[in-house]
Amino acid sequence: MSAREGSIEARLATAGLPPLPRSAWLELDLGALAANLASLRSLAGGVPVHPVVKGDAYGHGAIPIAQALVDAGAEGLSVATMDEALELREAGLTAPIRVLYPIPPGVVGQAMRKRITVAAGDADTTRALLAAADAEGVPEGHELLIEIEVETGLGRGGAMPSEVAPIVQRIDAAAHARLVGMWTHLQASEDGGITGDQLRRFDEAAGLVAAAGHAVPTRHVAASGGVLTGVGAFDGIRPGLSTYGILPDELEAVPDEARRGLRPVMSLHARAARVADLPAGYGISYGPSFRTQRPSRIATLPLGYGDGFARALANRAEALVRGQRVPLVGNVTMDAVMADVTDVPGPPVDLDDEFVLIGVQGNEMITVEDLARQRTTNTWEVVTSMSGRLPRVYHAATGAVVGMRTLTGWRG
Repeated sequence: MSAREGSIEARLATAGLPPLPRSAWLELDLGALAANLASLRSLAGGVPVHPVVKGDAYGHGAIPIAQALVDAGAEGLSVATMDEALELREAGLTAPIRVLYPIPPGVVGQAMRKRITVAAGDADTTRALLAAADAEGVPEGHELLIEIEVETGLGRGGAMPSEVAPIVQRIDAAAHARLVGMWTHLQASEDGGITGDQLRRFDEAAGLVAAAGHAVPTRHVAASGGVLTGVGAFDGIRPGLSTYGILPDELEAVPDEARRGLRPVMSLHARAARVADLPAGYGISYGPSFRTQRPSRIATLPLGYGDGFARALANRAEALVRGQRVPLVGNVTMDAVMADVTDVPGPPVDLDDEFVLIGVQGNEMITVEDLARQRTTNTWEVVTSMSGRLPRVYHAATGAVVGMRTLTGWRG
């Protein structure tokens, strides 16, 4: 394989890294990531930012992305599960970490020792957390850090506003726990009526806490949608999808300033594993759902639904090669998808050509939003579906490669 200047092979060699283990890979732009963080902080008025890195950082790679966010100034990190938090701690990240979903009582001791903030929901879950903390009896300074989730209308979790003050009282009275936050999650940040009702319930809960004589803890409400629609930032924000330069699907009226400030971090690339000239009437892939209507040049790209490139994209999606759009034809298989490159100008497409399935090439661009529409899902699912077996190559704003994650670990 040629190592042309600027190619992935040349860039990896310059960084002193080994070759890719396969010819399909993701590239992650850490310069865009840092710029997105700064833009979101500015939109929220400069409050602390605890970006969400759940779901392997929305498919971007939790540990390198989390480290890059902390290096870029993030005050903390947010995850969904305890094992996601522990993964970050075991990788050496010392920044504050909050878990947004309830954790099993059996791992409370680890949360205390690792200083991981956990979520309390209703009275029953809080009681179980506090009992587990008392049973641990860890040394002073390692109390269980708790944030209360308030149910304001999402219908998914948390304590009702009327329940919050008694829960605060129970936490304040606990020997081995400390209340550090209070939050809620918006159902439809783009809907002013729904959001207004949720914020009123959240304020009601805070008011009841204050009326009961307790200090109101740090409060946070806005995730990506809330930041981009101007919902109050309170004491901090926890952006998810927008951190990675992608707008939530449901947001139609986003200020130009916000759009300009966000750049996609992820792109998906491949080189063909085979390029063959096939006769008219030739079936492509299982089924087949596509037959050539003329003599055709077909490139086999070595990625498929086992990598998160969904079978639902069969005969719908496109790729870019030499800056041209080409159709992907036939059923997507676990390990391969085929591109019809018959009409690409110039010498025949061969194994040296680089294909882009998400990202920019020349004057053309395929976005995560494009794939979401083609497979009738949302953008969150597209990026978080990217499998761990796809190599991830991380580069700085200059384009210089700084590291690579494969199934065999991190190199960088």
